[in-house]
Amino acid sequence: MSKNTLKNIRSALRKSANEADARILKRFFKTGPGEYGEGDLFIGVRVPATRRVAKEYRNLSLADTLTLLKSDIHEERLLALIILTRKFQKGTPEERAVVYGQYLDHTKYINNWDLVDTSAAHIVGAYLQNKSRKPLHALARSEYLWDRRIAIISTFHFIKNNDFDETLTIAEMLLSDTHDLIHKAVGWMLREVGKRDISKENDFLLKHYRNMPRTMLRYAIEKFPEEIRKQYLKGTI
Repeated sequence: MSKNTLKNIRSALRKSANEADARILKRFFKTGPGEYGEGDLFIGVRVPATRRVAKEYRNLSLADTLTLLKSDIHEERLLALIILTRKFQKGTPEERAVVYGQYLDHTKYINNWDLVDTSAAHIVGAYLQNKSRKPLHALARSEYLWDRRIAIISTFHFIKNNDFDETLTIAEMLLSDTHDLIHKAVGWMLREVGKRDISKENDFLLKHYRNMPRTMLRYAIEKFPEEIRKQYLKGTI
């Protein structure tokens, strides 16, 4: 039964596959030699179609969902993470704990920014809302790029609940990170803090902006008034 279910869900996904889109996605997600998504495989399924398949197979077993998450096919991993997110959201506290644990046990397969951004806040952030945030600190210190992105993006859940301190803590931990995708993620989360409490973001930026990676700063101040943006970028604020 399990094999038939997986065969059916993969078949349903491939009905929306398109070779031209696959070529575009391979370039977009940087799958070339030495790039962050090196070797990733795409079949060319767009996200709305993937979500439709996920809705149809929303009751897929956890075991089958994890099998799907281990796929070489990017869209199958995304599909698995969408289903896993729903399992977390609809689950009992015990089921949520299992999903959270399995998520962190499988981060090697959550290996591109869209996979992280689709799931981290909804699972890791939501689970840790009223718990110790130390697991995020461990992720932020990881040598694995995607663990570090999971750490900062998970805090989006806290931001949405007007809880900003952990975002600022993780952002500070990642200030010296060398990867552009972390710079963008941290800047984005700082911007989200600023949408809700501009003084919190400004206090952080005034302390750190001179030493922040340029991309991080640009993302963080994207919505600021033009004159203030210029002052930050010129270092005259």
